[in-house]
Amino acid sequence: MKIAYFDCFAGAGGDMIVAAMLDAGLDVEFLKAQLATLGLKNLDIKLTETRRCGLRALNFVPIVPQQRQQRNLQQITKIISQSKISERAKKTTITIFERIAQAEAAVHGKDPNDIHFHEVGALDSIVDIISASIGLEALGVDKVYCSALSVGGGTIKCAHGPMPVPAPATAELLKGIPVIGGPGQYELLTPTAAAILTTVVDQFCPLPSMKIEAVGYGAGSLESEEFPNVLRLILGQTVAEDLANTDSVCLLETNIDDVSGELTGSIADKLLKDGALDVFSTPIYMKQSRPAVQISVICKVEDAQQLEQILFEQGLTFGIRKQILQRSKLAREFVTVQTEYGEIRIKTGTLDGKVVNAKPEFSDCRLAAEKHNVSVKAVLDAAIAAYKKG
Repeated sequence: MKIAYFDCFAGAGGDMIVAAMLDAGLDVEFLKAQLATLGLKNLDIKLTETRRCGLRALNFVPIVPQQRQQRNLQQITKIISQSKISERAKKTTITIFERIAQAEAAVHGKDPNDIHFHEVGALDSIVDIISASIGLEALGVDKVYCSALSVGGGTIKCAHGPMPVPAPATAELLKGIPVIGGPGQYELLTPTAAAILTTVVDQFCPLPSMKIEAVGYGAGSLESEEFPNVLRLILGQTVAEDLANTDSVCLLETNIDDVSGELTGSIADKLLKDGALDVFSTPIYMKQSRPAVQISVICKVEDAQQLEQILFEQGLTFGIRKQILQRSKLAREFVTVQTEYGEIRIKTGTLDGKVVNAKPEFSDCRLAAEKHNVSVKAVLDAAIAAYKKG
């Protein structure tokens, strides 16, 4: 399976995404031919090689008519629908613009159909979004991965005045997405790029296991001596040994030395009830050999903020460590077996089409044991025997 990984260590812009694709192998003449079907007069693209902090990269610049016309969602959709790009690319492009309209509408308290695009509605941004949609399909990418998104910092000038970074609509698009500040006090993630990436990316995570086939670098307009303002795109194939499913989880950790075991258990129960995938505690020693406990919470990336808030609200700690981890897991499903104690669910784990693990659901076994006044182990053994019997 062919996969793409966007490494956004210095943020991303729509032009940087397209430039990285072109540098990684997207045919520029094919892209020009596709863009020509938009029916926009005097439309062209300019592709040049440049350097950012000594790193070679490509710079992508749409050459468009000078008028900066405001367009609404309906007008942009019409331009896309009347083109001759593939239906898949049309669908992706329209979805991106619909997400932008929804984000702008949420920020300004309007209906998405009443939104008139200013910066993002400009022709150059339309070309960026359409080109990115065309590029992913042309490169034959089956699944898209991406790093946490660097957003920069400081403030920017918008049509409505100075705004904090990330800009309001960009922040709206980034809900549920892992982001980091920096590496400089600039806007490093544009609304166009945020809309593209949050639409096409299947998973935000560290670099997945892959056999690298191509690497492309797309340059941004910022020239800084602090860091190379480039977006790196890595294309490759999943490796044969990577047979298990993979996803990303967030690990929250904190050390506490002034709560009882009962309180720790109560908090763990609440965290699990509110969406944590797992909660566990580890005995540790802190400063001056004080006995303490480390609470670890594994959760979905989108649930991290909510669970972090729970930890703080309980008055447990002044700080929480947080990191995104890649997780390999077996494909899971439940099957139900009939035993002398009733129906018991069995959770199975499959690797490369073969069941390699099967375990009775403990809660089912406990309830059955209580009902029939037998040991839990007796029910567990009966469930395993029934499963093996088929």
